[in-house]
Amino acid sequence: MLTDNIKSEIKKVIVGKDEIIEKVLTAILAQGHILLEDVPGVGKTSLALAFSKALGLDCKRIQFTPDTMPSDVTGFSVFEKSNSDFVYKPGAVMTNLLVADEINRTSSKTQSALLEAMEEGKVTVDGTTHKLPSPFIVLATENPIGSAGTQLLPVSQLDRFMFKLSMGYPDIKSQVEILRDRHRSDPLDDVKAVCSANELVQTIDVVRQTFICDEVYEYIAELAEQTRHHESVQFGISPRGALAVSRAAKAYAYLSRRDYVTADDVAAVFRDVCAHRLVLNTKARMRGYTETDVADEIVSEHKKPGRILSADEA
Repeated sequence: MLTDNIKSEIKKVIVGKDEIIEKVLTAILAQGHILLEDVPGVGKTSLALAFSKALGLDCKRIQFTPDTMPSDVTGFSVFEKSNSDFVYKPGAVMTNLLVADEINRTSSKTQSALLEAMEEGKVTVDGTTHKLPSPFIVLATENPIGSAGTQLLPVSQLDRFMFKLSMGYPDIKSQVEILRDRHRSDPLDDVKAVCSANELVQTIDVVRQTFICDEVYEYIAELAEQTRHHESVQFGISPRGALAVSRAAKAYAYLSRRDYVTADDVAAVFRDVCAHRLVLNTKARMRGYTETDVADEIVSEHKKPGRILSADEA
């Protein structure tokens, strides 16, 4: 299976993080964007670059700093004397996979320049709209809030990311393997392209056609509604968040080799899709609650639907 080959290539670079690799691949197949938050040095950027090579995608990387301009992201127009006209010079977003390093170190204005690209797959510069290549995926990294020079991402920006993940430190066994192997060569050099952009687009189309019965749609809607009325939540997930849950569940089912979605698929992706979209109230924060605690509580307390119909039975 193509996805197994992709994961095998990524594991050449990322050791002992099979769950993270699976989640990132789930988001990519669901045509979602990924935000990786963790301390420097745990392999966030290496993970992104490994995926770009294994998937055979055109990849651009932009290192966000306080002086990064919106035009660095979207591109800009330049007047050319030869034809007496303005010519568009593409920015970093004109690619398949954009690695946005340390996105929370730049200004809100520059962060917002990504919004149209992430949601609609296009950018508008000087009144002219430019379509982005397909697929277009943003894999952004950020350092934890409180690190020097960081600031909170706007809620509107966070809502565009399908998953927010944390890699964490490697265990002892994985650390030993890293120490033993990395001084010989760069493992990124060993990653081979086992897919092409066209093959990925075709696979994404197959994932999109994964069947969801009405009972599972109702289950997703009920979970979303529960986030809006939970005692610890000030703002629950939006309809965009609920749509992201259904798309992620389809990709999860596909990776589980099924052509239909179950309630367990929804429960498996709910925390990673929804936790960063929740805004807790003051009382919950004072009690030490986290967004992941609330997301897990909602899933565990809500009754799953009974027998789920497959596409053939519907």
